[in-house]
Amino acid sequence: MTDWTDPDTFAQVLEDVETKEKGNCFEDFEEGDVIEHDPGLTLTQFGNESWMSQTLNHDPAYWRSDAAAERGFDEPPVHPDYLTAATLGITVEDLSEKGGYFLGRTDVRFPTAPVYTGTELHVESEVVNRATSSSRPEYGIVSWRTRGKDAETGDVLCSYERTNMIPRREPMATDGSGERTDGSRSSSELRSDGGAATAEDDGDNGPELPEEFIAPEGGYFEDFVDALEEADDENAAVAYRHERGRTQDDVTVASLPLSTLNTAKQHHNVDVMSDSPSGSIVTYGDVTRSTALGHARSDEETWREVGFDDESFHTFVAVGDTVYAFTRVLEAEADASSEEAGTVTFEHIAFNQDDEPVYSGTRTAEIRKRSN
Repeated sequence: MTDWTDPDTFAQVLEDVETKEKGNCFEDFEEGDVIEHDPGLTLTQFGNESWMSQTLNHDPAYWRSDAAAERGFDEPPVHPDYLTAATLGITVEDLSEKGGYFLGRTDVRFPTAPVYTGTELHVESEVVNRATSSSRPEYGIVSWRTRGKDAETGDVLCSYERTNMIPRREPMATDGSGERTDGSRSSSELRSDGGAATAEDDGDNGPELPEEFIAPEGGYFEDFVDALEEADDENAAVAYRHERGRTQDDVTVASLPLSTLNTAKQHHNVDVMSDSPSGSIVTYGDVTRSTALGHARSDEETWREVGFDDESFHTFVAVGDTVYAFTRVLEAEADASSEEAGTVTFEHIAFNQDDEPVYSGTRTAEIRKRSN
């Protein structure tokens, strides 16, 4: 009788049997398709506090009942970063487990706020765009509008649009010149390294930067207003870096994404990733993002998150890399949902120990006013 556990025999068995694959290819998506993602996820206090603590998001309103009550919350609510990561994590098995570059996300909004622990999250995604890339015939480009809903009420808790490169089941045919032969649309907004497009180079004269960089005196709304007014009088910008850094470890790289049901092999399968450009598993983009935002929020009097736009992930972050943050203040307006705050729009850039940008995006948040 054949011993299937004999190493040589088992190696032959593995070579001969079919692999039951996970995930979907580019050809499996059609514009207008609506995908209901199973399973759902109950947003727990443990999950919420684990996410916040590991990404250094220490806003007291999400930890202490007295600070929560001061902002009108019944209890410490779910942090929007944890909600966003959980919403995306649930979608990975159906949308992006096959791999491919995460090109970006925009229009991240929280229509129903606050959200409390114990809420059961159900998620659906609609295919809003498909495109092909002549520069990468083995991939297609898919965009989805994703909505995370309260399973009991049907209210949308988090929504966004994200775009990924997705492996094709069969590489796209070309005529050898980069032109497609299938008549489909192409994407011209990709760099050769798979990242999002940037503007044309400025030439050999170097970047045009302001003569001065101004940092606000404090973290209240009035501090950002004063800094912007000072910058208006000079060739200046309100921009600064944050001191804290967070080195990526097994918890942030593997445990946090798995806790949101993110099944992407990039975050937990060292064997598969050993042959990848990173050489190992890499950090979930929402962990990188949330860590950088945690650094930024530690220098602000944040009252409430409003939304995020134009998010891009520029290169991978791996175990041992350190995530830092840089902030540029774009504008400030007095209007907000509460008289206690004003609204500020930021550009945040996460960067690593080699000063390489790894994430960027714009963020709109309500910031506490000092005078109230």
